[in-house]
Amino acid sequence: MTRKPVKGRNDSLYEAILMLDNLEDCYRFFQDLCTVAELHAMEQRFEVAILLSEGMIYNNILERTGASSATISRVNRSLQYGSDGYQKILPRIKLLRTEKEKESV
Repeated sequence: MTRKPVKGRNDSLYEAILMLDNLEDCYRFFQDLCTVAELHAMEQRFEVAILLSEGMIYNNILERTGASSATISRVNRSLQYGSDGYQKILPRIKLLRTEKEKESV
């Protein structure tokens, strides 16, 4: 799926993200770019997406993450009907987590 142009949006932010070399660069960039609350919200939404993709139910996700039911519903809607951004990255994250688990054994 190709990205639909959004009026008034430029690609600079997304290009900058693609230029980050490692996890530490990502931490530093996003800490400069976002408030603590914004970072927490994005991290929480992504964790919700992971848990939903693993089949966890809303109540357990709410309990585990502290996300509201509205946030969980919003993320679920994006997983089901969004732009497939989650669908592209979630398998990669699962693979990375599996590799890290194997290394720690």
